[in-house]
Amino acid sequence: MAKDELGYDRIVERQLRGVAREVLLQVGSKGLPGDHHFYITFRTDYPGVSIGPTLKAQFPKEITIVLQHQFWGLEVTDEAFAVTLSFSGKHERLHVPFDALVSFTDPSVKFGLQFELKNQQVELQPADKPAPGAAKDEAPTALPKKSETKPAETNGGGDAKPATIIALDNFRKKH
Repeated sequence: MAKDELGYDRIVERQLRGVAREVLLQVGSKGLPGDHHFYITFRTDYPGVSIGPTLKAQFPKEITIVLQHQFWGLEVTDEAFAVTLSFSGKHERLHVPFDALVSFTDPSVKFGLQFELKNQQVELQPADKPAPGAAKDEAPTALPKKSETKPAETNGGGDAKPATIIALDNFRKKH
């Protein structure tokens, strides 16, 4: 089998991260439309991630944030996004390079993306617990291990409709 000298994996990965970037750009300029909201999981130990020391101590490897009702100052660049969230009643500014993303989901439309991290082995680990005192819409949590993750079987109306999860592995040739 020929070696992929064009780097299709890298190209597809970059484009999938571009979907998250484009969505956050729209939300940053126009706000969240309808029932849309996002669960964004990222590696807290990835180079360029900036979170407060308390959050870093609670979530040394990975955290999932929710962008829904209470977030402020969403700024998006080509390489990263920054947002202020409330954790235990305290506002924290987060800076997250897109390369640190593990997953990006919008449960309102059953859409999700899972990413590979560049130059790092990723093992998803559940967090021990969410930040104490954090409100439901603000609670940082870690997603279950990939093998434990199951797409939602139904939407709010009870109609059977599988979630759309797109992972880079879908585009890789199996050896």
